[in-house]
This record gives sequence, structure tokens and C-alpha cells, in this order.
Amino acid sequence: MLEMLSIDFMQRALLAALLVGTVAPMVGIFLVQRRLALIGDGMGHVALAGVAIGLVTNQAPVLAALVLAVAAAVLIELLRARGRTNGDVALAVIFYGGIAAGVVIISKAPDGTPANLMKYLFGSILTTQRSDLVVFAVLAAVIAVTTWLLRPRLFAVANDEEYARAVGLPVLPLNIVLAVLTATTVVVAMRVVGLLLISALMIVPNAAGQLVARSFSSGLRWAVAFGLVSAVGGVALSYPLNTPSGGTIVLLAVALFVVTSVVTGLTSRLGGHRHPVAERHDHEHGDTCGHPAVAHGDHVDYVHDGHRHAAHESHYDEHGHHGHHGADEPEQTTTGARP
Repeated sequence: MLEMLSIDFMQRALLAALLVGTVAPMVGIFLVQRRLALIGDGMGHVALAGVAIGLVTNQAPVLAALVLAVAAAVLIELLRARGRTNGDVALAVIFYGGIAAGVVIISKAPDGTPANLMKYLFGSILTTQRSDLVVFAVLAAVIAVTTWLLRPRLFAVANDEEYARAVGLPVLPLNIVLAVLTATTVVVAMRVVGLLLISALMIVPNAAGQLVARSFSSGLRWAVAFGLVSAVGGVALSYPLNTPSGGTIVLLAVALFVVTSVVTGLTSRLGGHRHPVAERHDHEHGDTCGHPAVAHGDHVDYVHDGHRHAAHESHYDEHGHHGHHGADEPEQTTTGARP
């Protein structure tokens, strides 16, 4: 371990993993909420074309990838919002066009060998240079600060876009900001995780975090914790195992998800329900029930006679009087008050 920490390229790789493990889950949690888990793959393919252009023109591949990925992110959101082409088709066109352009252009570069292509696609701890690390640190700081400051608004748009638009939130600019943050995260992670695998580091830690979290805010904290363990642990393991860093990081993230699933499943069976069951609840909640609905994490609570009820299997759980909701947790009322 100490020997590994004394090697320059390992120091750079671990610092890059620290940055990636922090920001990827922060952006990914909103992609999960919007059911756009695979958009990171599309951004990765476009970023590959940017890397190829950088290699052919002998310019910085990282900056070329950043410019092209951000432009593609903005184009996708504009097509989704204004164009006749739906989001899936727009994503597919950019997805396939990006990787095809990347492969063709990089074959014309002086150092466009298959080995050079593979290290961008799947990550390599040897490719993180000191100058890249400075750029990654600046970009990661911008991603983290922007995501944290816009967290309530991004949550509202991701949870219910129509409601967010109705209450006056700038939905399109917020969606464009999220798309740009996604593209920037992909570029930050391409040296360590690889362009084809970065989407996994955005999504898998969030999937594990949702298993143990009781609110959106705690889910974000758990996701970042799982992301850090996966990224830093994966890079550390790839050195003695002599394996690609990207694949090792993703396999560790998947292993954490499986272990968390088993532990939470056993805990749920042994401990019963997380919340007390509502004592008597003959009323059925829904979009037209007339009770205020509060979006909460991955479910909806309904405010009913001073209590907050949430549907669970064939009954309703009490969420209202147990300190369940943190003061800093974003929440969103989705229907009007009870008539």
C-alpha cells in the first residue's frame, strides 16, 4: 500500500478517482430521477469523437472532448424540448454518430492505435497526467458547487417537470444545465473510468444508495459514499491485480450494490416494515383524492388528517410524526390542498 502511494502515476490516479467518485453520483442521482440512466453512455461516445479530433489536430484531447460533449448535451436538450424528434431518437443519433466519428477520426491520428483507443474507452491509470489533473479538479469543483446550489430546483424538475413548469421554474435552462453537468462529468472521468463505463459510476452507486436511504438528501450522501469507495478502491485494487482501472471500479460498485441489496433485504425481513402501519385507512389516495401529495425520495406521501401516509404494498405507512423528513431535504407538493 505504501509502495503504491509513493508512485507518481498512482498518486495522480487516486486523486482523479477521488474527484470522479464524488461528482459522478451527484449528477447521476438526477439522471436516475428523470429515467435517463443511459445518457452518460451517449455523452461518452460523443466525447470519444472529441478525443479523436484533439489527437488528429494535435490539440489537448480533454478540452476537445469537453467542448464537443457540452455542445452535444445542449443539442440533445433543445431537440427534446423544441424539435419533433423525441428524446430517445435524438440520443440514439448522437450516440451512434459520436462513436462512429470517433473511431474513424482516431484511425487517422499519428498515435491512433487500438491500444490508444482502448485506454480512452475503458480507462487506464497510466493516462492521467499532471496537467489533466488540474483541469479535472477545476471541472469537478464547478460540477459539485453547481449541483449543490441547484439541488432543490433540479430535484423538482426531475420529479415532475410539468409541475415545475407550472410553478414558474425555468425547466429548459435547468435541463440544459443538468445535461452540461453530465457531459462535463463524463470528460472528467474518461481517464480513470473510461468513456464506455462512466455511466455505471453515475448510476450504480445511486441504485445502492436508494436501498438504504430514507430521503433524497440521505440518498445523495449514500451515493457519494458508495461512489468514493468504488472509485478509490477500484483504482487501488487495479494496481496489484494488474487490471484496467475502469472495469475494476465498476465491478467493485456492482459488488457493493449486490451486498447492499442482500443486507437490506435480510434486514427488512427480520425487522419488518420501516414505518408503522396507519391504524385505520379506508381512504384510497391517488391523483384525484383531494389530499396534498408530497414527492418524497422515490415515492409520494399524502397529507391526511394531520398525518403523512405513503402506500406500501397493500397498506399505508405513517411518515408524518417520526422525524422522517430532514429540514434540508427538497420536497414537492404535487396537488392542491384538500377542498
